[in-house]
Amino acid sequence: MLKTAAQEQLLPGDTLQAKWEFAQEAGYDAIELRGKGDQHFASRLDELRQAHKDGVVMPTVCVDMLHFFGAFDTDLRRDAIDQMKSQLTVIAEIGGRGAQTPASYGMFSRRLPPFEPPRSEAEDRDVLLTGLAELGEHARKEGVTLFLEPLNRYEDHMVNRLEQAADLIRATGLDSIRIGIDSYHMNIEEADPAAAILAHADLIGHAQVSDSNRFQPGAGHLDWPAWLGALHTIGYDGHLALECRLTGDPVEAVRSVPAFLKRSGA
Repeated sequence: MLKTAAQEQLLPGDTLQAKWEFAQEAGYDAIELRGKGDQHFASRLDELRQAHKDGVVMPTVCVDMLHFFGAFDTDLRRDAIDQMKSQLTVIAEIGGRGAQTPASYGMFSRRLPPFEPPRSEAEDRDVLLTGLAELGEHARKEGVTLFLEPLNRYEDHMVNRLEQAADLIRATGLDSIRIGIDSYHMNIEEADPAAAILAHADLIGHAQVSDSNRFQPGAGHLDWPAWLGALHTIGYDGHLALECRLTGDPVEAVRSVPAFLKRSGA
């Protein structure tokens, strides 16, 4: 049976301990944290240590910033890398597995005007490999993993499909970098999401879930038995982290997900 996690901002409660109580009652196995910029995640270290001591399971953190390591601006790239390195260090300190980030978000899309980005594909690749090498080496030293998340073509112009992430990861030669898959983005970009999972089994390290319309699993038309079945086939042993918008009563929506995923094959 696959394990489930919910991102902290989706769970009711004023503290991680209160959120964890709800999460367990609803059938979740963990909480995925969110890492904001300006060293915000590091500033929570005392809170996170106490939550860890109190038994809250927090295996992963997902970056929550306005710029990322693939940014066009040099200073923004530097800041994003520094923020991610800090998040990797913090998640290691509380016994977690790693941190997830896309190459960029909302920076440029080849599907929208002006269609041609200000940087060539070769330049994009150099920037991404440089950033991944630094982050991957830091993750290796901390004993955790960096999860690279492909986003859909409207949110990122550089890494949209699992094969693109896999190519970059293999080019770094680092075992400390893996693909962080997301069912919503795969629904848009992969011709056959289940086949893509099987094709890149050796590099998949984390999984986030939302339905075809970005709402909670069960609110759209994604083929969950096929998607979850592929994860079972490759022996995936991480969590299914709920990252989505919610439709209907938000508390009931969050509560519904573990049972739905289990019915669908998790």
